[in-house]
Amino acid sequence: MSLPPPPPGPLPLRWRPRRPTLLGLCTEGLYRVSGNKTDQDNIQKQFDQDHSINLVSMEVTVNAVAGALKAFFADLPDPLIPYSLHPELLEAAKIPDKTERLHALKEIVKKFHPVNYDVFRYVITHLNRVSQQNKINLMTADNLSICFWPTLMRPDFENREFLSTTKIHQSVVETFIQQCQFFFYNGEIVEMTNIVAPPPPSNPGQLVEPMVPLQLPPPLQPQLIQPQLQTDPLGII
Repeated sequence: MSLPPPPPGPLPLRWRPRRPTLLGLCTEGLYRVSGNKTDQDNIQKQFDQDHSINLVSMEVTVNAVAGALKAFFADLPDPLIPYSLHPELLEAAKIPDKTERLHALKEIVKKFHPVNYDVFRYVITHLNRVSQQNKINLMTADNLSICFWPTLMRPDFENREFLSTTKIHQSVVETFIQQCQFFFYNGEIVEMTNIVAPPPPSNPGQLVEPMVPLQLPPPLQPQLIQPQLQTDPLGII
C-alpha cells in the first residue's frame, strides 16, 4: 500500500466518513476493540482501488474502520515515524525539563519528510480529538498511545535491548497526542493532569460497544470458581 498525501487545508467532504465520524469518537474502546476482520480487509481492498472510498455505503462498523486504519500504517514499507529519527526522539523524551523537552521534540518532527509530516499531523490531530471524548470512549492519550506507538514506530521487537525502551517509545506518541496544538498549530503547551477514565455509562441507550479491559483481571480465587456443595437431604453426602 502506498501513502497518498492528504489534501491541503480542510479535508474535502469525500474524505470525511460521515456515519463513522458521528458515532466513532464516542465509541467505547475505539482502537482497542477489534472490528470484523472480513470488513477490515474489504475496507483496505476498496481503499487500494479508490482512495475516495465511501464508508457509509459499505455499512461497516466503527471498529472495522479503526482496525483498517491501523492496518494501513502497519502495512506501509516504512513506518510513518522514520527509523532515522527514532534515536533523536528517544533522547529528547529523556530531557527532564518539560518545556525544553517539548521544544526539542518539535524541532525533530520538523525533520520528517513533508508527506510523513502532513499525514502524521492528521493522525495525531485525530487521536487528540478521540482523547477529548475519553469520558465516553474511555480512550485517554495514554491508552491511544499504547494502541498506536507500535504501528507508527514499528520497532524491532526481537531486539532484547529494545525492551528496555518501550515505555519511552509510548511516551513519545502520548506526548504528541497531548500537545497536538503546540506541535502542529502554534498553540500553547497544555498542562496535563492525571486523567482517570470513568466506568462505562449505565445508560442502556448509549451507542457504544463492549470495552476490552485495559488490564488483565486478577487471577480467580478457588472459592470463586468451585461451587459450594449443598447438603444432601438423603444423607448421601
